[in-house]
Amino acid sequence: MLKIGCHLSASLGFLGMAHTAFSIGANTFQFFLRSPKSGKNIDISEEDLELFRDFNLKNNFAPIVAHSPYTINLCSSKPMVRKFSKKMLRDDIKKLDLLPGNFYNLHPGSHTGLGISKGIRFIAESLGEILPEFKNTTLVLETMAGKGTEIGSTFDEIADIIDFSGNPDNIGVCFDTCHMFDAGFDLSKLDEILSEFDKKIGIDRLKIIHLNDSKNPIGSKKDRHEKIGKGYIGIDVFHKILTNKYLRNLPFILETPNDLIGYAEEILILKNLVK
Repeated sequence: MLKIGCHLSASLGFLGMAHTAFSIGANTFQFFLRSPKSGKNIDISEEDLELFRDFNLKNNFAPIVAHSPYTINLCSSKPMVRKFSKKMLRDDIKKLDLLPGNFYNLHPGSHTGLGISKGIRFIAESLGEILPEFKNTTLVLETMAGKGTEIGSTFDEIADIIDFSGNPDNIGVCFDTCHMFDAGFDLSKLDEILSEFDKKIGIDRLKIIHLNDSKNPIGSKKDRHEKIGKGYIGIDVFHKILTNKYLRNLPFILETPNDLIGYAEEILILKNLVK
């Protein structure tokens, strides 16, 4: 069965997000544990979690994905930003650890002038310190488009973060199709890309796919998501991704510019691709 969902608002609560996902044909979803731009916490109740667990079991939901707020930057040139980012990350994973077996998606960060090597070291040191404290949640590093001073647009950069962090078991990778395309990966050559990933990182570390078309041509480094089949990546590539033997059983999360009706339409399109 295709594991597919979209990004939903945590203001609905966990049970509300699950019901909403189910109503549009999804069996997983992504959400922010705190405000994406301010970093303000979202309340979580034990009653909501318990009802959510029950719903998941009855409806065979796939693992869910918590997305880090955009305010987290473990490799900022400002020490106070790095310190606050570590606190937010630790607090978020502690919350998600209440729901074992799920994922926390993290943008690696922007070095803001420190340089890639030093930025990677800062990210790795933080993850190496925090991740061993938790056993129930897998943190996934998202592949990035490479705009500005972003880190994580190459497999080498992601591999270095994992290596320098001490290779914790609970660290993985999220492929974002728009980001990878904009970073210069020709996704029509998927087998070659996955072979490179396996050599440099290890295919077992690949945990999530963000399914997004791109508003810009390959290598643009722009990071502007488009609806599935409406951008430069094209529908044929998404068929390859959904049916690939290494990817087809992973959770697929849509981050396209859509409302719920649009997400329901895209989910149906993607399900029909794998019939």
